Amino acid sequence: MSGAEREGAVRYRAEGGIAHLTFDRPAARNAMTWRMYEELADCLARITADPEIRVAVLRGAGGKAFVAGTDIEQFVGFTGEDGVAYEARIDAYVEALERVRVPTIAVVEGLAVGGGLAIANACDLRVATPGARFGVPIARTLGNCLSPANLRRLTATLGLPTVKRMMLLAEMPEAETLAPLGYLAAIAPAETLDATVARLCDRLLGHAPVTMRVTREMLNALAVDPEADGSAGIRACYGSRDFREGVSAFLEKRPAAWSGT
Repeated sequence: MSGAEREGAVRYRAEGGIAHLTFDRPAARNAMTWRMYEELADCLARITADPEIRVAVLRGAGGKAFVAGTDIEQFVGFTGEDGVAYEARIDAYVEALERVRVPTIAVVEGLAVGGGLAIANACDLRVATPGARFGVPIARTLGNCLSPANLRRLTATLGLPTVKRMMLLAEMPEAETLAPLGYLAAIAPAETLDATVARLCDRLLGHAPVTMRVTREMLNALAVDPEADGSAGIRACYGSRDFREGVSAFLEKRPAAWSGT
């Protein structure tokens, strides 16, 4: 295996208003290296800077895993202070994903473990194949912990009882268990997975970008501050061209032509 293959990559492709990000290290089930985390951050910056992008799809290469955590070799020789720095670094990447300008979809085939679950969890929507498994089994495997911020994120989406079972019992629930909780937008077999994701993208592409952006920003703010002030977002939404277009389209009984402004 070459050095580049060992380090892995996050591939970026933009087409039809959709940014496709692929975690490409299949020999290691797409376990994240520092290089891959940095490339993820670079991809997110590209998305935010490109007004043509309306949706982002994140997926693991190889069809066996979304992301199977962080590469364990990077933890050799860690101290307590290294752990604090690592968790802060991961928090920053996950927060950047939460705050990217467009709606995000995680496509989970196989495993979303540890850091991979944190990434999938930070996406707005998740689609999984049957039997896909989600978890953070570190109480059984590594003996480390998650940051309060990532525990808060998991608790917000999965609920406290499920997170406790994941963390304390090292459970890895399957897609079929999580779907009834509303955690997954869809479960689709491999042969229809691409079509299922494409339908979700088409729906998002047909919706008002400003409304979706402001709503996501407000939800992110409310997750850390229940009294967060949303006046700036409300002002931006009601003052947008898209709002005026939406009102006109509704009254004229025609589809709205959203501009994202």
